[in-house]
Amino acid sequence: MIKIRDLQYLDAVAKHGHFGRAAEACFVSQPTLSGQIMKLEDQLGLSLFERHRKKVMLTPAGEELLGRARQVLRSAEDFEETAKALSDPLSGDLHVGLIPTVAPYLLPHIMANLGTSLPNINFYLHENQTDVLMQQLDEGKLDVLILSWLNTMQGVERYTLFKEPLVLASPVKHPLAQSKSLTLKDLNGQWVLTLEDGHCLRDEALDYCFSAGAKEDTRFQATSLETLRYMVASGMGITLIPELAIKDGEHGLRYTHFNAPVPSREICLIVRPNYSRMECVRAVVSSIRSSMSPYIK
Repeated sequence: MIKIRDLQYLDAVAKHGHFGRAAEACFVSQPTLSGQIMKLEDQLGLSLFERHRKKVMLTPAGEELLGRARQVLRSAEDFEETAKALSDPLSGDLHVGLIPTVAPYLLPHIMANLGTSLPNINFYLHENQTDVLMQQLDEGKLDVLILSWLNTMQGVERYTLFKEPLVLASPVKHPLAQSKSLTLKDLNGQWVLTLEDGHCLRDEALDYCFSAGAKEDTRFQATSLETLRYMVASGMGITLIPELAIKDGEHGLRYTHFNAPVPSREICLIVRPNYSRMECVRAVVSSIRSSMSPYIK
């Protein structure tokens, strides 16, 4: 009978492409790991890896069986998590994925309350772009995601946390910065700076801007909101910024809110269908909603 541990070794070698680094990741010696891989190959009657001096590569058979092995490992993890949930659904590890345009602005508002209301949950936080997080959720590497909802997202359960307004960020001497409030129509004919591809906020901002008759300034695409903020402050152009990302007293920069209809994004928590720890998910959602109620109306 093939052991779960042998499949974990197989997965580690495939990830690291090196027996030594895989052994370190599995907290065993390299001879132990190498020996178990050889025993697995003998048991299967197949070569799983091509062994070269500086790297290790999967054989075609190894590629095929790696996918099956990872399915087994995910099932084993789900089995263990289900058992934990049955004994105490509000304890154990919870791996939370967040997008870069949410994590640094939301986490300071919610982590203290989460720690108080769910003291037996160990929160592990992972920041990445949407596509990567969605894949990791599907693979079982993450338990829940907190991100901006897109209508293209399929096959997940969604819990709305709050609606976050988008505000105009402009240089202080820009004509639009002289108004106390704006409508989306005021963006007609304007050139707008954006984030690079892969960020939900880029797609959401461009949808609003294009509908208002604005155009994307393609001379520069920022990798982060902070870079985008600095480019606006330097006078390069205007952009839309989530309300939670506003900082007081920024030199050279002015924020202006929009009148209705207000551009906004829906920040939500999503989870795989039939996830085993739904009581924990509901508790997390309740805590975040409570934490954010003073900030987002």
